[in-house]
Amino acid sequence: MENKLKLYGFNNLTKALSFNIYDVCYAKTQREQRDYIAYIDQQYNSERLTGILERVTEMIGAHVLHISKQDYDPQGASVTFLIAEEHMKPALEPETVVAHLDKSHVTVHTYPEYHPDTCLATFRVDIDVATCGEITPLSTLDYLIGSFDSDIITMDYRVRGFTRDIEGKKLFMDHRMTSIQDFIDPHTLDRYDAYDINVYQSNLFHTRMLLKEIDLQNYLFNTDIYELPPKMRLKIHSDLRREMIEIFSGKNIY
Repeated sequence: MENKLKLYGFNNLTKALSFNIYDVCYAKTQREQRDYIAYIDQQYNSERLTGILERVTEMIGAHVLHISKQDYDPQGASVTFLIAEEHMKPALEPETVVAHLDKSHVTVHTYPEYHPDTCLATFRVDIDVATCGEITPLSTLDYLIGSFDSDIITMDYRVRGFTRDIEGKKLFMDHRMTSIQDFIDPHTLDRYDAYDINVYQSNLFHTRMLLKEIDLQNYLFNTDIYELPPKMRLKIHSDLRREMIEIFSGKNIY
């Protein structure tokens, strides 16, 4: 924050960022679809996701209180961080209990899946960063986008509750906010089509992003583009774009 607000007491605002990415791939057989799911599941296992969340926690200036992580069978992973704005004071005696009001969490979940007919596989990652007080998770967006192969990105940001200034006036927002896009590097935005749905009176902000250009080779699993005849390349490109548009739109179109 450029100018720190003078508050009566501490900052009671809760800020929640939900970051959702989708990575779409073409695998020409059901066996390759399963192999892709296994590959991506290994690439984004709980250990790697833990490293990403540790960096996110550092970026927002919070401290880790507890980590819970799990790899699932047959696929998928989850990691949860309990975080605090300040270091917890150590207990001086065994029966001493230390409480901290400004704590919240960071979580990540993965959801691999594949289409039964079109040879398309999708890998989805959900990350939620919930903070209290002055900490805002918006500064982590460029890092999160760069940490994944993101074809489609959806983001929600909401500020809940209120705090008070030194004169007792209620404050429902402690920083200027027009769009989530304002917190993303312009060079990153140039690669995507993006639009907003914002409800300013409720401090609700929503942004969706769809990758503009498709380099087909980047979407082929265990297949070289030159192995495919031109008509097949066009069909795969069309199938990929349709899948992305429907995910981006949040509804079945074709």
